[in-house]
Amino acid sequence: MLLLLGPLSTDSRQTEHLSSYQLTVPRPIGHRLRRDVDGRPPDQVSYLVSVDGKDHVIHLERNELLLPADFTVFTYSENGSLITSHPPVQNHCHYRGFVQDMEGSSVAMSICGGLRGVMHLTNDSYGIEPLDSAPGQHLVYRLQDVTSQPRACGTPHEHEHSNATEHMKRAVLHQTHYVELLVVVDNDRYNYMNRNETVVREEMVRLANFVDSIYMQLNIRVVLVGLEIWTQQNLISTEGGAGEVLSRFTQWREKELVPRRRHDSAQLVLKKSFGQTAGMAFISTVCSRSHGGGINVFTNNNVAAFASIVAHELGHNLGMNHDDGRSCTCPAAACIMNSGATGSKNFSSCSSDDFEKMILLTGGTCLLNVPRPDEAYSAPFCGNGLVDVGEECDCGSQKECAKDPCCEYQTCKLKAGAQCAYGECCHNCQYLPGGTVCRSSRDECDLPEYCNGSSSFCQSDFFVQNGQPCRNQQAYCYNGKCQHYDGQCQAIFGPKAKAAPEICFKDVNSKGDRFGNCGLQTYGYKKCESRNALCGKLQCSNVQAVTVFGIQPSIISTPIAGGNCFGVDFMLGSDVPDPGMVNEGTKCGDNKVCINFECRSSDVLKYDCDVEKKCHGHGVCNSNRNCHCEDGWAPPFCEVKGYGGSMDSGPTWNDKDTSLRDGLLVFFFVVLPLLALGAFVFLRRNELLRRLGLRRFNVKLPEQLSSLIRTAPSYAVRPPPPPL
Repeated sequence: MLLLLGPLSTDSRQTEHLSSYQLTVPRPIGHRLRRDVDGRPPDQVSYLVSVDGKDHVIHLERNELLLPADFTVFTYSENGSLITSHPPVQNHCHYRGFVQDMEGSSVAMSICGGLRGVMHLTNDSYGIEPLDSAPGQHLVYRLQDVTSQPRACGTPHEHEHSNATEHMKRAVLHQTHYVELLVVVDNDRYNYMNRNETVVREEMVRLANFVDSIYMQLNIRVVLVGLEIWTQQNLISTEGGAGEVLSRFTQWREKELVPRRRHDSAQLVLKKSFGQTAGMAFISTVCSRSHGGGINVFTNNNVAAFASIVAHELGHNLGMNHDDGRSCTCPAAACIMNSGATGSKNFSSCSSDDFEKMILLTGGTCLLNVPRPDEAYSAPFCGNGLVDVGEECDCGSQKECAKDPCCEYQTCKLKAGAQCAYGECCHNCQYLPGGTVCRSSRDECDLPEYCNGSSSFCQSDFFVQNGQPCRNQQAYCYNGKCQHYDGQCQAIFGPKAKAAPEICFKDVNSKGDRFGNCGLQTYGYKKCESRNALCGKLQCSNVQAVTVFGIQPSIISTPIAGGNCFGVDFMLGSDVPDPGMVNEGTKCGDNKVCINFECRSSDVLKYDCDVEKKCHGHGVCNSNRNCHCEDGWAPPFCEVKGYGGSMDSGPTWNDKDTSLRDGLLVFFFVVLPLLALGAFVFLRRNELLRRLGLRRFNVKLPEQLSSLIRTAPSYAVRPPPPPL
C-alpha cells in the first residue's frame, strides 16, 4: 500500500521537516520475524517495501561489526565525575543490505519496532521510519526533501586542475582503511532527547551504521570506538561561530579525549544551529592529535539525513574538499562532498582522488591500524576483516584469504610458523626485530618509534614536548612540528618565500575581512587587535611562484615600503578552517605563542622540561614528559651510556638479537683456545718432536710412501683476487 502526501497532510511533529513524503506498510518475506531463544535477532531478513508506486525487495544482513559485549559509554554524574558504563547492546538489530535486482543499491536499517533507516536506490536516496500515530505504517521520503536541517557547508571554490575522469579504484582504494570514530553528543542534544541515555545511544549507533555503509564504497570501514554524552553540561562553550566552537572542541579533545580512548576522528553532535552551516571540520587531519575532529548540527530526529552531514565532515578529515566548481564525475545529481548536498550516498571521483592524495602525502598511518579487540565495537565474527576477541588474525573473505600468507580462512588463526599477520612491525608473517624503526621522525620536533620485537604494532606516536625551542631558538615545537612563519610561507608559495614584515600583518589583519582577520565570529570576520596581528592571516613576501598546495586560491597583494606582502584565501567553504591562517603554536614574540588567533604567553604550553637536569643534557622531553635520549645514552634519564630513545618509543636496539653474544662465546670458548693450543705447539715443537722420538726435518718414511711423494704432481695455489 502506498499513499502520497504533501507537507500539509499531517499535524505530526514527525513530518514537519519534510516537504513531501509517502506512507507504506512493509511486509516481511519468507517467515515471521522472531528472535532466537537467547534473544538474538535473525542474521538475515527480507522485506517488501513500496516506493514511488513500485514494490522493492530489500535483503538485509545483521551488521556484526557494529557492537560488542563491552560497548562503552562515557557520561557524567551531577558532581562532574566521569562515569564509564557497559550497556547490554550485544543483541542489536542493525542491518545492512541491498535492493534486489538493483545494481549499486545499498540499505542500512534498524528493524527494532519497525523499519528505520536509509535506502539508496539507483537514482535517489530515501529515508524510512515508523509512523508514530499509526502502527504498521511507515513514512518514506526522499532525503533531499528534508527541509529543516541546515544544508549549506561552504562557498564555491576553485580547485586544482586535475584529471577528474581517472578511475576511482586505485591502489590506495584497494587496501582497506579503518577510521576509528568517537562520537560526542552535547548537552543540548541530550536534553532535546528528554535526557534519555538509551535513546541517544541507540540513535548514535544507528548513525554509525549509516556512515559505515556510505564509506564502504571507498573500501573504508568506519568503526565506532567510543560514545560520550555530556549529560550534565557542555564541557566547552558553544557560543560564537562554528569556527570558534570547532577550535574549542578540538582543544578539549586533545586534552581530555585522546588520552582516554584511542581514536582517529572525533565528531561533536550539536543541537545548536549556525544558520545555514551544517558543520565544520579540518582537512586532512584524521591522524592528528590536535585537529582530528569536526562539529555537526543535528536539529531534528532524521538520522538518515544527518548521516550524510557526518559523512561530509568526516570526509574533510580524510582529505576531501568540496566538489563545487570542480570537474568531478558523480553518479547522482550531487555527491557527499557537495557543499550543499543532503542525503547523497555517493562519493565523486574528486573525493576518491583527494583521499588518495591525503594517503600518499601524509601516509595516513593511523588508518592502517586494524582496530584491536579491546578497542573496537565489533562482535566476535570470523571473516569480518577485524581482529576480534579470541582471534589471532582475520583475513576476511575466502578470496581475500587466498592472498594472505599468514592467516587461515574461517579459523582466524595464524598459519603454522607465523608470528603475526598485520601491523607496522610485521613482515613476512614474522615480528620485525626490536630496534627497527616503524615510524620515522618527520620534523626536528618529531621523534622516531621502534618495534619492540615481540609485537606487530608500532609504539604510540610521540613527539617533542610542546614549548621546546627549535629552529635555533626562533620557534617552538608544537604537536610534532617546528612552527615558524617562514616554513608556513614556503609550504604555500615554495622554498624561496618568507614571512612578511610585522607591519604588513598589522595593516592587513586590522581589516576584519576574508583576506585579513583573526578568525570567524558570529556575524563575520573578526578584526585583529594590534597585539594579536601576528596570529591572524599569514602574510608572506618574496613570492615568486604559484601556490604549491595543489588548490588555486585567491591571492591579495598589499604594497609596503620596499615591496609587497601576500596573503591567500583558499575559499574552502565555511565548514573548513582556512589553511592561510598562521598556525597555532607559532612564536609571535619573546615568550609569546599563537593560540586560537591570540598572541599569548608561552606559559599556556605548560613546558616544564629542564633538559640539563632531567635529561642530563643528553636528550629532550617527549609529549609524555619523559626523556628521549640521544644516541649513546640510555633512558629514562640519559645519565648512563646506552642506545638512545625513551621508555615510550620502544628499544632502539635489537635486545633479542643474540648474534653478537653467540659470536663472542664462540670466539672465547672455541677460537681462542685453539689459537692458544696452536701457539703452544709452535713454541714447543722441538721438545714435542724429541718426546715423540722424531727428529726435526729428518723423519724416516716407508719406501713406498716416499716414492709416492716423489712422483706426485705439484700444484700452484693462487691467492684469491682482491675484493672489488
